[in-house]
Amino acid sequence: MSHPLADLSALWNEARLPADALDDVRLSGSDPVLPSSFAIGTAALVGIAASALAAATFWRTRGGYRQLVSVDMRDAAVEFLSERFASIVGKPQDDPWDPIAGAYPCGDGRWVRLHTNFPHHRDGMLALLGCANDRDAVAAALRGWTAFALEDAAAEAGLCAAAMRSFEEWDAHPHGQLVPTVPVARLTRIGDAPPKRMPASERPLSGVRVLDLSRVLAGPICGRTLAAHGADVLAISSPAIPNIPSLTADTGRGKLTAFLNLRDAADRATLRGLVREADVFLQGYRPGAIAGLGFSPLDTARMRPGIVHVSLSAYGPVGPWSGRRGFDSLVQTASGFNHAEAEAAGQASPKVLPCQAIDHASGYLLAFGALAALHRRATEGGSWHVEVSLARTGRWIRDLGRVPDGLRCVSPSADGLMEERDTGFGRQRAVRHAARLAVTPARWDRPAMPLGSHKPVWP
Repeated sequence: MSHPLADLSALWNEARLPADALDDVRLSGSDPVLPSSFAIGTAALVGIAASALAAATFWRTRGGYRQLVSVDMRDAAVEFLSERFASIVGKPQDDPWDPIAGAYPCGDGRWVRLHTNFPHHRDGMLALLGCANDRDAVAAALRGWTAFALEDAAAEAGLCAAAMRSFEEWDAHPHGQLVPTVPVARLTRIGDAPPKRMPASERPLSGVRVLDLSRVLAGPICGRTLAAHGADVLAISSPAIPNIPSLTADTGRGKLTAFLNLRDAADRATLRGLVREADVFLQGYRPGAIAGLGFSPLDTARMRPGIVHVSLSAYGPVGPWSGRRGFDSLVQTASGFNHAEAEAAGQASPKVLPCQAIDHASGYLLAFGALAALHRRATEGGSWHVEVSLARTGRWIRDLGRVPDGLRCVSPSADGLMEERDTGFGRQRAVRHAARLAVTPARWDRPAMPLGSHKPVWP
């Protein structure tokens, strides 16, 4: 297994951030802290520490001074479970999983995982299988398919499914071979702009404006993290696109939220106006999709020289699977994690990781990349593109190594790590941020609100 400080240093140095900042971080704890044969605790510790240290380092470009950044692995692991611990007092917790989502054996003996949490994905999958909305009916229909044929048919139909592979099979796959060839968080200068040093402030990201066009987990976690350090985060969604309210309540802390329909010309014009005053444009559309609406990285850089355009994708921007839809659970299945975890547990059926580790890690890596690009913008100028993919994050977690007897670990409780406040959803109990900044402590000033609660304007 690797060492957390070395793993943090590798991310830090690849982003070309000041080396002396690494002297200001204190990491504690060791794996296992979650029941897994993978170093999920290390991934949580390093990802959260990278984003927090980058926030503290950016503050120095605004006249702030050095401060100690501390993260404990148990605290970080609990934050990787934040949606599981979040609740609205007096209300039952919603189950975000659709009844027919999950893993099934196919006719060739291989396993396939279906992601049907959104109604259009569920209905499309039922149409493809030609069966009723019933788990037994789905299981019977899949016995007439081979796993790889179902995976390809689903992708062709714009649906979400993945066949289970071993690490060896994924490494031999044409797309699997490309995944580790790019940085974990890739920063690319995409335009010229003069250095932009923001004025002195009490918090690292005060006055930094972030447009958050993402949903479910990884992208919204990035926006939530930037809000924790003081950014004005405006989450843009459409009433026509489904979301999961329980996840929105957890990841929406600290944000404003407004509706825009980007298929409407007037709403696209409104978004262009917001971009012209933004510092960060965060989006989780499939590669090429946002460009078709006029908001590619180069488009946004022309609208707002000096912008940091942050892109999240499932499988990365290039390669045969670049256009495929994907979620954490599908990437776990396709890229070998479910197979490897099952082997470690001595079972034949797929075994999932103990949390949505790829989503959570990607969220903090996105925040780290955004902050690194803001630092580079302040010190050397330019417009920047930050790219993170779930598949590349998965490979990063895999490369952190395995944990002997890690599956015997018991998941930590959230005792002492919860906070409570009134929100637009009701009285909310939720996990506080794991990183401790000695001078500028992380906090969320704005309560979580239902989507579309605000106007699409900057405060």
